[in-house]
Amino acid sequence: MTPLLESEEHTSLRAAVSAFARSHPRSDNRQFWQEAAKLGYIGVNLPEAYGGGGGGITELSLVLEEMGAAGNPLLMMIVSPAICGTVIARFGTEAQKREWLPALADGSRLMAFGITEPDAGSNSHRITTTARRDGTDWLLTGRKVFISGVDIADATLIVGRTEDARTGRLKPCLFIVPRDTPGFERRQLDMELNAEEKQFELTLDDVRLPAEALVGDEDAGLLQLFAGLNPERVMTAAFGIGMGRYALTRALDYARERTVWKTPIGAHQAIAHPLAQAHIELELARLMTQKAAHLYDAGDDTAAGEAANMAKYAAGEACVKAVDQAVHTLGGNGLTREFGLARLITAARVARIAPVSREMILNYVSHQTLGLPKSY
Repeated sequence: MTPLLESEEHTSLRAAVSAFARSHPRSDNRQFWQEAAKLGYIGVNLPEAYGGGGGGITELSLVLEEMGAAGNPLLMMIVSPAICGTVIARFGTEAQKREWLPALADGSRLMAFGITEPDAGSNSHRITTTARRDGTDWLLTGRKVFISGVDIADATLIVGRTEDARTGRLKPCLFIVPRDTPGFERRQLDMELNAEEKQFELTLDDVRLPAEALVGDEDAGLLQLFAGLNPERVMTAAFGIGMGRYALTRALDYARERTVWKTPIGAHQAIAHPLAQAHIELELARLMTQKAAHLYDAGDDTAAGEAANMAKYAAGEACVKAVDQAVHTLGGNGLTREFGLARLITAARVARIAPVSREMILNYVSHQTLGLPKSY
């Protein structure tokens, strides 16, 4: 059973992260990352033997949520320690673990994650980036799109496909591609989204990699891929919940103080009830996120997959509603730079769209959980 209440250790961790995040300006993202790493927050999920905190996705998602609630979310936490760090810790060679995990934990290095492609969308089975052997080396060819933080990452964990010698079918494999590898090109995408982390299109033109660039077993396929995707969904949920909590807090402060007639506007049910509903939905999303994180850390990948998808869906919906209601509560002030809510209107949509759309999650639940037939 998943514990419904957090331990005293987790409660203390929340308080410490919250105090730390609130004491730092939002504008200095890189310094904030490095200072958070020094305190052990960035690598809290990574093994102690490699410089991490020895915790799990439960602790890491808690850290990200509190940073977001303080108005200081770090998108690359979803990518570098959660996806890449987890995959390398579970499936990497000893050399890969020693090279990457301590650096990811102490914040001295970052890793991006490349799975999404222009024509594949959310369907990982349609990935066309291929890897073929050339002697002992690998050659990667393909394109990726909407890849976060490639410019600040030291390497990108690329999802490609290799041919199964027994069946001839293509299966997913993971490769570590250093930023300056010949043939590995990036182009920044022109996004309306106002975020510190930029989005990129990647082109891999016969990128030559040594044998040791392959992470884990060539035949593990989807097992290794979803070892990173389940934490990604949990962390995205935490990201959305934190953002929603931040917006809701700003709205509550305003509703308590803003007086138009004789009482603060928060006394009126037209203001109070939607804010109460937003709080309830955020709390419900948090419970599912905690369940998903605990299941993943317990090693139940199947149950964690279902819960992580549900958590991501619930958090995305709750985040969008909380931000929308917060802006509406402030009226015209909600669109000013002073109150810092308007920028969240676009950012909140990300929780619905990435890393997998709400519709694909509904497909997953209808097929995998409810046993309904597919239409595709």
